Amino acid sequence: MPLFRALLLSFLLSMLLAGPGYAQRKAAPPARPAEAQPEKLSRKDRRELARRAALTEATRQQRVLTPKEREMSEAYFVDGVRYVLLEDYNKALERLLKAYALNPANAAVNYKIAEANLLSGNLQDATNFGRAAVKLDPQNPYYYLLLAQIYTSQKQYEEATKVYTDLIGRVPNSNYYLFNLADLYVAQGRFDEALTTFGQAEQKFGPLDEISFKKQQIYLRQNKLDQALQEGEMLIKSNPDEPRYVLAQAQLYATNRRFDDALRVANQALRLDPENPRARMILADVYRLQNNRPESERQLKQAFESPSLDIDDKVRILIEYLKQLPSPDLNETARELAAITMRVHPREAKAFSIAGDIETVSGNRAAARANYLKAIRLDNSRYQIWQQVVLIDAELSQTDSLLAHTAQALELFPNQAPLWFYNGVGYQMEKQPAKAAKSLEYGRKLATDNPELLAQFDTQLGDVYHELKDYAKSDAAYEAALTFDANNAQALNNYSYFLSIRREKLDKAKEMAGKLVKQFPENPTYLDTYAWVLYQLKDYAGARRALETALRHSSEATIVEHYGDVLFQLGDKERAVTEWQRADQKGGASALINRKIKDKKLYE
Repeated sequence: MPLFRALLLSFLLSMLLAGPGYAQRKAAPPARPAEAQPEKLSRKDRRELARRAALTEATRQQRVLTPKEREMSEAYFVDGVRYVLLEDYNKALERLLKAYALNPANAAVNYKIAEANLLSGNLQDATNFGRAAVKLDPQNPYYYLLLAQIYTSQKQYEEATKVYTDLIGRVPNSNYYLFNLADLYVAQGRFDEALTTFGQAEQKFGPLDEISFKKQQIYLRQNKLDQALQEGEMLIKSNPDEPRYVLAQAQLYATNRRFDDALRVANQALRLDPENPRARMILADVYRLQNNRPESERQLKQAFESPSLDIDDKVRILIEYLKQLPSPDLNETARELAAITMRVHPREAKAFSIAGDIETVSGNRAAARANYLKAIRLDNSRYQIWQQVVLIDAELSQTDSLLAHTAQALELFPNQAPLWFYNGVGYQMEKQPAKAAKSLEYGRKLATDNPELLAQFDTQLGDVYHELKDYAKSDAAYEAALTFDANNAQALNNYSYFLSIRREKLDKAKEMAGKLVKQFPENPTYLDTYAWVLYQLKDYAGARRALETALRHSSEATIVEHYGDVLFQLGDKERAVTEWQRADQKGGASALINRKIKDKKLYE
């Protein structure tokens, strides 16, 4: 081999090997293997036994390599390691096995073959070659660690435990691996053995925070609270200026309702750091559990004032409040905490969003919308916030805002059917039925996978088509809505009312309106619709009874005017005019009301 190439290859080997030991070794000729005659083995058992025997025999075949063989073996090995790093395990194994064929007794080659098999998922071969690596070089800790990992991957924890035990017993300066062994015991639920192993580590390294913390966790899993608390006190004693140990101990006391100790330790943390929000949170929790709500809320508000308390933690707490709202006892506290959050985190959209949710549940829709709009200015990518805004616009009947906000939202979310629905509702409220129909028809195409939303579109389209005097489409839309939900109140009421106005299918209208009144016997709107259907059927006495029931719950102008119309048909003209006058004074009566009053005559 040329000198330059030899030096370069030597450098590559030193960089790539996981541990020491790619030295070619000489040894005495292998001993003749003892003969054994297995009895009645299955074909699978015989095949596995032959494979293992071949591997064992190969590891014993230590012979002097020729310079050419040494060069080829090292080249294959370096190439295989490179493919392992590139995660091309098939090519890696191809090269490494060629190196192995030339030099099967080399520990590093066996180690890398085991590693490549582990990474490629061939755990059986990984196990065999990992064992061989450890056997060939029992002083290399990396080989033990790989073999333990292979066993752990197969959940063979007992075997992995033995590997760590051998590593600690055979390899000098390997006591640090006591931690690995203890963790393995914990993973198996062998807590007593884990504690014993951590005790051995303490004898080797002295008291360590890591050991105390892990012992504390084991004691907690064993329900040994006193020992866990004792370890926590030891941590605090050895780290008096470390707030995290103090806070962990305070939380442990609080969780186990040791309130006096929790208060003592949490206040100790505040003496170390008066602004520590975690200590305030623990105090707030303890005072809450002691039913001292004023002090609990005071501590919580102080914690919220701290910018170091993460916004997500504050939002989680506010969500817990949200779940309990509306509540006269909690509404104001929730609002104050939300206000602090918005002030301390003025650039966080989620602060304003949760504040909007709190106002929504508390019934203050205008304030809720204002907070949602602030959230949108900071982050307009959250569809749910836009949906809340347009819903509030619709509930407040503010059509200008509804149309403006749905138009803005649709630029960002053009495929969201609910936005098209509210946009159509906005145009309908603005008395622009043609535009309303266009938005609703488009949105309906996007809602085909949501039958409930589809029914809402159909109901609204029934109203809009009626306004456009396209009665065939209106009836078809209502029928579609009622096919999905036969008790759809809006569809039943509007469909029956519009049929009564058109004086069509009055029997069907009576059936639908009667169904509603039976379900909602005190609803004035449904009673008025039912009365008007009866009126068109000339059942004036039945209409009068329905309207008198409605008037006990509402004095809306339309109901009053209808009552006057019914009285006129029943011959009571003077009272009819009186009711018409009362309807006119309320505002909202029909365009014919003045003629009725002036001429004292019924116009329809």
